[in-house]
Amino acid sequence: MPGIRIRHGVAVEVSRARPGVLEVVVEVDGAKARAIAYEDLTGPVAPGDRLVLNTGAVALGLGTGGMHFVIAVAGGDDTEPRGEGHAMKLRYTPVQHAVQPVEETHAAAIDAFDGLGGKPVVLASLHSGLAPMCVAARAMRPGLKIAYVMTDGGALPLAFSESVAALTAAGLLDTTITVGQAFGGTLEAVNLFSGIIAAFQVARADLVVVGAGPGNLGTASRFGFALMELGVNVNAVAALGGRAVVAPRVSFADARERHHGISHHTITALATAALAGSEIALPSLGPDRREAIIARLEAANLLELHRVVDVPFGEDVEAALRSSPVPFASMGRSFDDDPDCFRTAAAAAVLAVLQGLR
Repeated sequence: MPGIRIRHGVAVEVSRARPGVLEVVVEVDGAKARAIAYEDLTGPVAPGDRLVLNTGAVALGLGTGGMHFVIAVAGGDDTEPRGEGHAMKLRYTPVQHAVQPVEETHAAAIDAFDGLGGKPVVLASLHSGLAPMCVAARAMRPGLKIAYVMTDGGALPLAFSESVAALTAAGLLDTTITVGQAFGGTLEAVNLFSGIIAAFQVARADLVVVGAGPGNLGTASRFGFALMELGVNVNAVAALGGRAVVAPRVSFADARERHHGISHHTITALATAALAGSEIALPSLGPDRREAIIARLEAANLLELHRVVDVPFGEDVEAALRSSPVPFASMGRSFDDDPDCFRTAAAAAVLAVLQGLR
């Protein structure tokens, strides 16, 4: 039967991985292992603490999320809810907790929204695209205000993202907004629509990137993957009066046929779930690679609704990508391993910046 694989362990070492996240070496099942504790949920953890652990991901041998998670400190001090929020995230689970949603804290600004007026909104296919997007956009306009709207299609705690922590620390990302069941952003939003609205109305962002956190779920089935939300995100942007700029999932280093070139994830999501059109950004590619992508888009009849936009960018952006203070990584590959993967993400941000200057 499905369930949580609970084990009890002892904290041996505790260190801070990034804001809100503790990395813990635990003694469990007679061996030492790595675990993560989210302080907002567990409270503080110290060496010697007896811990209640969720060890299911390690038992399943998962690559993403393949670590233990601290559920609670056994016998620890009682903790009290923080702040005055009453909107629950992770609702009706043992770790539900209250937040103050932006729809209440900034109700006047949200209610005053009257449409995006054609403003571009960048839609990321993978969380790994966020870093090159921020780096490229800032290379073009150093004073740009960037907001990231994290959906609940991947990791739910924003603190799990190493990229977000690094981008924020480097001054490349200004505001984070967690929507739906995702939590931990600078602002909390009840849904995707109000999250996008808050990015413009409250954060006053010049560039807004929407996408899931790390750890997208996928299966071997045609429709069973989290990135199906890409089509829904296109619809949301269109409904709000904006222009959806899609960063397709592109890789020429991935040998798997369904992911080589443009991934079937992007094609299936746009062909199935997108009722509105979008602009699909592509960087300068070799002619064979561009033609291969266009051929797959045409075969799926996507170019009847969506439009491919070629986005060449200058040496300043190329140099910024190659010297990024935040490491790029996607499926274990670096920029040098798979440059077109990250250049494609950057192209979407460059296009949105150029459109925003009009």
